[in-house]
Amino acid sequence: MRPFALLLAVALVIASAGCAAQPAGTIGAAALQAELRTDTVQLIDVRTPDEWSRGHIEGAVHIDWFSDEFKAQVEKLDKNAPVRLYCAAGGRSEEAREMLRGMGFRDVLDLDGGIGAWKKSGGAVVK
Repeated sequence: MRPFALLLAVALVIASAGCAAQPAGTIGAAALQAELRTDTVQLIDVRTPDEWSRGHIEGAVHIDWFSDEFKAQVEKLDKNAPVRLYCAAGGRSEEAREMLRGMGFRDVLDLDGGIGAWKKSGGAVVK
């Protein structure tokens, strides 16, 4: 029985090594593109106004993470509908995700790698 258990453990390690792990609480660019086609997602760009003006994902709402009004603006969102957040690389949107969860939002994910990953995957931006 032991050789079988060892073989099974090795197989599981090899199989999991081949899978790119998605960080917890994040969504990949391809999955976000699919979700946006359903028109049920609240997409929030938490970058600065300057970053927003250089291009953003179509359909996104701009709520600057550094704004004094961030929390008040977020309160206007539907807490029961999915929220997807993004920034330049993922740091600010991760912080915002945790804040929204603390505010009672049920389904909040941030874009893994931010808008940089979005563009790298072929995702379009608008100005």
